[in-house]
Amino acid sequence: MEKHSKRYRSAVQVADLTKEYPLKEAVEILAKFPKAKFDETVELSFCLGVDATAGEQMVRGTTPLPNGSGKKVRVLVFTDDPAAAIAAGADHAGLQDMMAKINEGWLDFDVAIATTEAMKTVRTIARVLGPKGLMPNPKSGTVTDDIPAGIKAVKAGRVEFKMDKACNIGVGVGKRSFTPAQILENAQVVLDAVGKAKPSTFKGSNFIKTVAICSSMSPGVRIATVEFSKY
Repeated sequence: MEKHSKRYRSAVQVADLTKEYPLKEAVEILAKFPKAKFDETVELSFCLGVDATAGEQMVRGTTPLPNGSGKKVRVLVFTDDPAAAIAAGADHAGLQDMMAKINEGWLDFDVAIATTEAMKTVRTIARVLGPKGLMPNPKSGTVTDDIPAGIKAVKAGRVEFKMDKACNIGVGVGKRSFTPAQILENAQVVLDAVGKAKPSTFKGSNFIKTVAICSSMSPGVRIATVEFSKY
């Protein structure tokens, strides 16, 4: 017989976790779940109906969160003018020196931004940054010559999403300390962003198969299909 944690047993007293709920109601249910001793991250989890073996059906993108992510984002900028990047709010900046540290195993940053010129050199460490999801990419807005704007966007709460090999996507939409209204607004924006990222080559009727919302230590609450069926 399957045994559930005390936290799970407490959660099922709040709602029937075998059912689907409108997004607003799901957020309200999540808010009633027992909280951990730290400020948990709230995440939307997607299961997509695309073909993972078809490169042209890779799903990825970025979107700003209207209420921020609640996370302190450490930004590294690859540039020949590190002083300007630091002045603009970067936590770390440089080029050859930063690349040397990364090759030695240093990865104390959350997002890497690169100028278009620096990107020519940064590509040589793609084998290190790529698997970690830290490689600057024009599609995600992290390859730019407007470094101050790039840093501001990332630190303000822009999130990046990318499908894994099992056609799943997880996107943070805030913290448990956020109000339900803030979580709902962020979640609606993320749901729309993922929906609009549907590949043009996808011909099926179920681009988004399932969506659930959860926090770091809570079970997931399934979102009603009507919330994303238009995608």
